[in-house]
Amino acid sequence: MLNYPVILDEIFSAFHKKGANAIIVGGYVRDALLNIASKDIDIEVYGLASADALESILKEFGKVNSVGKSFGVCKLKFQGLDLDFSLPREDSKIASGHRGFEIKVNPNLTFKQASSRRDFTINAIGYDTLAKKILDPFYGKEDLQNKILKTVDAKKFTQDPLRVLRAVQFYARFELSIESNLLLLCKRMIKEKLLDELPKDRVFTEFKKLLLKSAQPSLGFSLLQKIDALSFFTPLQRIASKSFNTILTSLDALSKVKTSNDKIDLILMFSVLCSEFTQEQTITFISKITDEKELLKQVLLLNTLSFKISYSDVELYKLAVKVNIELFLILHSVVHKELDAEIFKDLKDRAIRLNILNTKMKPFLQGRDLIEMGLQASKEFSKILDAAYDAQVNLEIKNYEEARAWLDKYLLP
Repeated sequence: MLNYPVILDEIFSAFHKKGANAIIVGGYVRDALLNIASKDIDIEVYGLASADALESILKEFGKVNSVGKSFGVCKLKFQGLDLDFSLPREDSKIASGHRGFEIKVNPNLTFKQASSRRDFTINAIGYDTLAKKILDPFYGKEDLQNKILKTVDAKKFTQDPLRVLRAVQFYARFELSIESNLLLLCKRMIKEKLLDELPKDRVFTEFKKLLLKSAQPSLGFSLLQKIDALSFFTPLQRIASKSFNTILTSLDALSKVKTSNDKIDLILMFSVLCSEFTQEQTITFISKITDEKELLKQVLLLNTLSFKISYSDVELYKLAVKVNIELFLILHSVVHKELDAEIFKDLKDRAIRLNILNTKMKPFLQGRDLIEMGLQASKEFSKILDAAYDAQVNLEIKNYEEARAWLDKYLLP
């Protein structure tokens, strides 16, 4: 038996009444066998003649997203679950690039035939919802128990270079060993520069999974190094061995103190990865993987500011203007592991006390105060408010009353 949300039996029963059979496939089955919870469930439906027939049944249970219907795929949100329904299909490589596939829906395929297109044996396990049994034509359950990563079909594996990066993130996330033949296969694909075919968004998706879902992201980067894939992620390849190992140790330390906010955790992870880079190298590295400008901006900002053991209140106020202090402290607590943890705790406590842990000091003076003084809105507003804020950050102004007095004095002819 496989544990899955029993509410799905309503849908499965509808398929069974039409003479079709729903088989839960892929990552959900793998994760369930590892006792990992998931709300994303992929289901292959056997015994239906077309995607129209699939869509017709699913419409009884909610609004169907049929964007992928030409490939036999329909999506449905149901009771808080993200469900992907598909018909069995065959993928054939007909041109280079990630779009160079011919996809044919074939309702006559057996589960084993349909599963032969999967990347790894641990992802080719299914659960027959009618017979209530595990389907495992490629012995993926055994490989999962033995913690080894194997490919289903070596020839089909090489048709999609993204599978190299998927191998890396699965290797790290589930702390697997890798079959020697698969290792050689990945090395060959790297040597043939097949990763160059991949669009950034697909690379970034696998990179995020490696960084965010691994207890030890270092395992993935060690595998990238082993299969000579760091050449794709320049300038990682150029980092000296000692510095590279230090970065990997810091990544693993960071994975233990993640914030549970994926965007923030990615900023921190990339900041660690780029900690030995120049600004130009950081731009090169991140731009190779993603076009997310905010990520690049925040990483550059965090890595521009060096860490000091001691800060005055004024220095902390000024630091908060430039950067989120909490992220700054998390980053440097893993980069500077040689320092006493009490140093970072004390700085965090002080930032909390000063109310600047995640935001800069709020200005006492606003534009409305200038208007109350009879000033007309102009470019001078920004100049005056900036000067007032500088005085506030330097603790020359300690409250609103002092700010108004400062303003009176500033405006004297």
